[in-house]
Amino acid sequence: MDNVTGLDRPRVLYRVDEAAELLSVSKSRVYELIRSGQVRTVKVGKSHRVPARSLDEYVARLLRGSAGHGKTA
Repeated sequence: MDNVTGLDRPRVLYRVDEAAELLSVSKSRVYELIRSGQVRTVKVGKSHRVPARSLDEYVARLLRGSAGHGKTA
């Protein structure tokens, strides 16, 4: 899966399964992150999508949380 649309524009919204693949976690884990408020969603019609920015913010929080603990990304 690439991060570019057919218009050569960066993707801004992902389905839950795509978000899971990008984060290397299960769909169930993404739903847990959504329920806990750690990852936001937007509604598009009847579907929920995960904004790319929300994924970026989540990963940034993970990186800040592991700073100084000798862990690498």
